Amino acid sequence: MNVVKEINKINQAELDLGLSGASWHDEYKDSAYVFVGGLHFDLTEGDVITIFSQYGEVMDLHMPRDKDTGKTKGFGFLMYEDQRSTVLAVDNLNGAKVLERTLRVDHVKNYKQPKVRGEDGEWQEPEEQSFNAQPQMIDDGDADSDSSASTGADIDPEDPMRDYLIQKRREEKALKKPKKHKSKGKHKDETPEERKARKARKKEKKAKKGKSTRSQGACL
Repeated sequence: MNVVKEINKINQAELDLGLSGASWHDEYKDSAYVFVGGLHFDLTEGDVITIFSQYGEVMDLHMPRDKDTGKTKGFGFLMYEDQRSTVLAVDNLNGAKVLERTLRVDHVKNYKQPKVRGEDGEWQEPEEQSFNAQPQMIDDGDADSDSSASTGADIDPEDPMRDYLIQKRREEKALKKPKKHKSKGKHKDETPEERKARKARKKEKKAKKGKSTRSQGACL
């Protein structure tokens, strides 16, 4: 709370003095990340993106979760597409109340993305920056499952995009699934060549039968 008051105090001082030169925000002009604290534990990543996207397009969001419960820890790091959006977010959302909790929003000068597991299972620095603001495609398993994908991320039951994520994943799986030729009965294991030969024999037999019927009719 003291940090929230301090940031608001600095902003108010600039307004009162009518400073037209460099602002304290300029110290962070090379970073498009902000720290977000004081988040209610019921807020999902989608909720936070919705709140902060009113000041610009969100490109990345990392909200640490408890390994045992899967619950958020009440803070996160958010990146905007345009660095100038960070100034708007800090000025307008720092000190704002969401679900009876006061948000703390501040600039982050040097943000390092979380480490990732390599092929050998060891934690290592990511080779390139990854963006997590887009909805993550989650393997739902079945219609009523909240199971995780190979990444281990769970679908939050209260996430407003949950149904969309499940449906989208199903559609992608359906497109990737190889089409199977329908074949039933005793011919299900025959090869294309055997099937072609069988049809040829059937056609030949039918032709002979038709010829025999016409011959009998001529004799009568």
